[in-house]
Amino acid sequence: MHKTQILEIERVTHDVKRFVIAEPDGYDYTVGDATEIALDKDGWREETRPFTMTSLPEERALEFTIKAYPDHDGVTEKLHALREGDPILIADPFKTFRYEEPGVFIAGGAGITPFLAIFRKLEEKDKLKGNQLIFANKTEADIICRKELETMDGLKVDHVLSDEDVTGTRHGEVDVDLIQDLVPDLDRRFYLCGPPPMMDAVRKALKTLGVEPDSVDLSE
Repeated sequence: MHKTQILEIERVTHDVKRFVIAEPDGYDYTVGDATEIALDKDGWREETRPFTMTSLPEERALEFTIKAYPDHDGVTEKLHALREGDPILIADPFKTFRYEEPGVFIAGGAGITPFLAIFRKLEEKDKLKGNQLIFANKTEADIICRKELETMDGLKVDHVLSDEDVTGTRHGEVDVDLIQDLVPDLDRRFYLCGPPPMMDAVRKALKTLGVEPDSVDLSE
């Protein structure tokens, strides 16, 4: 594990914070990678949780966009109690997603985090055109980085809310009917990341629609 420190903390939504962490010397990662984070405190150094970098490798610090879960008194909740300047431990990076071609990204809640870095890199290279994001959340207040996503040139964004019926969004779940409506051409690559129950449902929906399994990418 690498010992480093928190440089900046910024609130993103009511339960999501952006953490900027000093990058250890020689830390080499690729867009879509993740790492394990632990608290540098007695009794917590062996308790790690995986988080995806939402920063780009050429940046001088690491960024993580992390959702709190108040019902669970674990690493993530303890992270949200830390302050700028506090020490923290991170492991070497590991591979999760790799962007191969334009496609449909389906994210649920904090499952947007591996896609944020991918979208930011594609936007930097002016190669976002042809990509679509279907972003499922419970309410409008839960949408992470909404303004940034909606202003990315070339990215088509559709919001799906399960607990609210709001103008400009879809109400319900990401099911067969919704996918058919939002994605007329199913001969595309699908990238999925979100809570396991949602991902199981989306995989089944895609299978019903005849989407080949090798066009579905899931976080490893």
